[in-house]
Amino acid sequence: MDEKWQKSFPVSWDQFHRDARALAWRLSAAGPFSAVVAITRGGLVPAAVVARELGIRIIETVCVASYDYDKQGDVAVLKPVSLNFTAKDQGAGILIVDDLVDTGATAKVVREMLPKAHFATVYAKPAGRPLVDTFITEVSQDTWIYLPWDMDLQFAAPIRERATV
Repeated sequence: MDEKWQKSFPVSWDQFHRDARALAWRLSAAGPFSAVVAITRGGLVPAAVVARELGIRIIETVCVASYDYDKQGDVAVLKPVSLNFTAKDQGAGILIVDDLVDTGATAKVVREMLPKAHFATVYAKPAGRPLVDTFITEVSQDTWIYLPWDMDLQFAAPIRERATV
């Protein structure tokens, strides 16, 4: 793992589902929303949970690549948002969902596509936090969030045996 990640924050499927539902609960007062735009790939799971909880049936994706496991690179838009979404008053009434905002690089690109949309993430780090409207949990910038789809069950050494910061 890259040296800039000093801490880890493992998230189980159960915890992620609870956090995504908490996000939906918080968003219920911010709507109504006509559609959800999921930022792939990380935003697919929370977008599905949020859409279900808020009764939103129209779901679009914007496909953005910026990470290769723990190495962040340039942001590449692999599939932009449909013109049906961008033509609607710059995204007003649309909800953008992602799993997390880190440096904000991805968020900036998607915000440019839909500047009036409501942007929500489950997790937020300080550098990217100003770019989102709603989030559930903030973690420090030097924390790597291990999301459930990136993990496998295996032994974990006790904290006291791990390298100290």
